[in-house]
Amino acid sequence: MADSLAGRRILITRPASVAGHLARLIRAEGGEPVLFPVLDILAAEDRGALAAIIGSLQEFELAVFISPAAVEWGMREVRWMRAWPAELRVAAVGAGTAAALRTAGFADVLAPQGRGDSETLAALPEFAGITGKSIVIFRGEGGREWLRQTLERRGARVAYAQCYRRARPSADPAPLLERLRHGGIDCVSVTSAEGLENLVAMIGNGGGPLLRALPVFVPHPRIAEAGKRLGLERLVILDAGDEALVQGIAEFFAKV
Repeated sequence: MADSLAGRRILITRPASVAGHLARLIRAEGGEPVLFPVLDILAAEDRGALAAIIGSLQEFELAVFISPAAVEWGMREVRWMRAWPAELRVAAVGAGTAAALRTAGFADVLAPQGRGDSETLAALPEFAGITGKSIVIFRGEGGREWLRQTLERRGARVAYAQCYRRARPSADPAPLLERLRHGGIDCVSVTSAEGLENLVAMIGNGGGPLLRALPVFVPHPRIAEAGKRLGLERLVILDAGDEALVQGIAEFFAKV
C-alpha cells in the first residue's frame, strides 16, 4: 500500500502528544500530515483524589482505560507512586487504547474487536458476571457516564481515576485557514465530538464553509451525529486505530 496517500494533505486534530504515530503512518504512505490540535490534555485538577485511588489499586479487580491519554497520564501517576498490582487486569475501550496499554507493558489487554466504545466493551463476556467486583475507570474529567452506570447496574463497585482534563487550545487558526482557502487540505481526521466542536469554534464562521466541503473521518457514529448537528456534510465513519484509519482514508480516495 506504499504511496497510497501520495499528495494527500490530511489534517490531524488530535492532541500533539498522541499525533506522532498517525503522522508517521501518513508520511509512510506518501501523504502530508498537517497538525492542528483542537484539544489540549492537561493534568487533572484534583490530584489528591487521583492519588487516593492509585494508592488503593490493590483493592480493584479490573482497571478500564477510556483513551490513550488515560493510559499516558494515568500510568505516569501510577509509576510515580507505586508498582502496578500483579493481579489487576486491564481493559481498553478501543484499539488505540489497547495499543497504548501494550506499549506501556501490559501483555494481556481485554478489549473489543473492531470499532470500540463503551457499549462494545460492556458487551464482552467478561463484563456479564461482575456482581460484587471492584472496577476502576481511568479517564479524563467529565465525559459520558454510561459505562459506570451500566457496570453499577450489574452489581459492580465502580470508581473513577480522573487523571487528566481537556481544554480548547488558544492556537492561531490563520495558517490553517490560509491552507483551507487555497485547497491545501484534502481531508480531516477528528476523534471526538468535543474535538469537532472545538475545531468548528477555532476556525470561526469564515472557516465553516471550507470545512463542510471536505471529507471528515471519525471513528464512531456518535461523533458523526455530533458533526451533523454542527452542519458538517461529508462525515465518513472508519474503524478506530491509526492503521485502520490510514487504510480507510486510502480506500476512500481510491474510489474518488
